Amino acid sequence: MADMTEVDVNITARGEQVTFPWVWRLCREFEVEVSIVRANVDADFGVIQLRLRGAVEEIQRATAWLMTTGMHVDAVQRSVGA
Repeated sequence: MADMTEVDVNITARGEQVTFPWVWRLCREFEVEVSIVRANVDADFGVIQLRLRGAVEEIQRATAWLMTTGMHVDAVQRSVGA
């Protein structure tokens, strides 16, 4: 079984990005487990912390895609387990 990695990312969304279903797309298009750690979202601005868990390659693909959405994405922490 491949090593599983957990990465916490902070995402800042503005304007139309707030209503775009990017969490849904993240869950559907990548083989990562997504947990919402905390969120503060209103009509035109949002900050959300997600924990992504999965194979390193899938997490890298998922975070690369998030960056293409125009949202600000920062990795917070990473842990690797067996």
